[in-house]
Amino acid sequence: MIRHLRRTTTFFAASVVVAGLAVTAAPATAATLHSAVPVGQAPAVRDLPEPPDVVKARELLAELVVADENDVPGYSRSKFPHWITQHGTCDTREVVLQRDGQDVVQDAQCRAVSGTWYSEYDGKTVASASGIDIDHIVPLKEAWRSGASEWSTGERRAFANYLTHSQLIAVSAGSNRAKGDKDPGNWLPPLQSYHCTYSRAWISVKADYGLTANPAEVDALSRMLDTCVA
Repeated sequence: MIRHLRRTTTFFAASVVVAGLAVTAAPATAATLHSAVPVGQAPAVRDLPEPPDVVKARELLAELVVADENDVPGYSRSKFPHWITQHGTCDTREVVLQRDGQDVVQDAQCRAVSGTWYSEYDGKTVASASGIDIDHIVPLKEAWRSGASEWSTGERRAFANYLTHSQLIAVSAGSNRAKGDKDPGNWLPPLQSYHCTYSRAWISVKADYGLTANPAEVDALSRMLDTCVA
């Protein structure tokens, strides 16, 4: 059972499990897809759920339980089932690829066959879905060692497919793999202009799920919040 959960309604709105599948809102239609942007330029509007503003993020950061995090035995990505079906033949990965991409075309199996994606972590524009990873802002192993080891499989499934909050984002495969399971005390997005959003997203996800944070992580998050423009 998740302890210290701040917003139970938000948590369970992320995924209603029916016969092992998550049911969420229908995807955006073709009419709502973004138009193309110049290579290397961030789109003016993104559909990534907006994290709390800097003032609220600082409040949430101050409320996090600060504790050293150890590698709790037994971690496996299979304990966080993903990517689950969201609707029809579309799984969570394909939903995020459509949401975050520009001019995304999907085939009958919901696979993204064309489009471009701007990676907020490193400022790269990627022209093939195969070069894109869907990153968990708070990595699965990081969640495991900061409280998720005590959750049920259903709770971990909801966390790994959390579409209603700023936990999932399409980024370049290289930046995602450089990050791995590191927290902000050990890794930051290379693009410093994204540090404000990244820290706000990280803090809000940890707060929503009652996850702990270690001292170095808290210090790094506080410094990143300092980059936010009031």
